[in-house]
Amino acid sequence: MCNLYSQTRAQEAMRQLFAAVDKLGNLPAQPEIYPDQMAPIVRIGLDGERELVRTRWGLPSPPSVLKTARDPGVTNVRNTGSPHWRRWLGPPHRCLVPLTAFAEPMGKGQGNQWFAPADGRSVAFAGIHVPGWTSVRKVKDGPTTDDLFAFLTTAPNAEVAAVHPKAMPVILTEPAEWLTWMAAPWSEARLLQRPLADGALELVDGAA
Repeated sequence: MCNLYSQTRAQEAMRQLFAAVDKLGNLPAQPEIYPDQMAPIVRIGLDGERELVRTRWGLPSPPSVLKTARDPGVTNVRNTGSPHWRRWLGPPHRCLVPLTAFAEPMGKGQGNQWFAPADGRSVAFAGIHVPGWTSVRKVKDGPTTDDLFAFLTTAPNAEVAAVHPKAMPVILTEPAEWLTWMAAPWSEARLLQRPLADGALELVDGAA
C-alpha cells in the first residue's frame, strides 16, 4: 500500500497539464509526501471548472475500524463495493492526484523502493476527495474541518509485485483517462481501477 509519493512538477506545468485554475498559492516541490500532509489535487470546482487545490491526505475511516474518536484517515481505497466508499464514487468526488514517483516499502529495515513512469510521461493517481469533513485527526488539535483525499489501489503490475505483491496505486497516464475518471458514470470509470501494463514503471533510486 502506497503511503509515500513525490510531486516535484513545477506549479505552472501542472496548471497547463491539467488545464486547471490554480488555487494552490505558492506551492513548493514536494519530494516526499506522507499521509496526513497537504498535497495538490485536481478537482471540479463549484463553477464546473477544473481547479488545483491543496487537500489533506487521508479520507474518513469507516466507523467500524475506529477504536477512539481520533480518525487518522484512510490513504488507499481498494474495495469500491463497500457502502462506506460508494457514496463518494460519483464525478463530484473524483479527483486527479498529480505525482512524479511513488514508493513501496521493501521490508523491515530495508527502506523504500521508488517507482516512476518508464517513459517519463506525466501521470496522476485516480483519486477521491471529500470536502469540508470534520473529524479529530490529531488529539492535540481537536476537531478540524478539512478537504480530504485518497486514491484507489489495485493488483500490482510486474515491477511493483516484485517489491509489494499485494497492491499498487491506480495510475492514469493519458488525458483521455483523466477525463473519463473525472466525468464518466461509475460503470465506465470503474474500469480504470486496473494495474499499469508490465514495463510501464521503472525502479529509481529516489523521489523523481
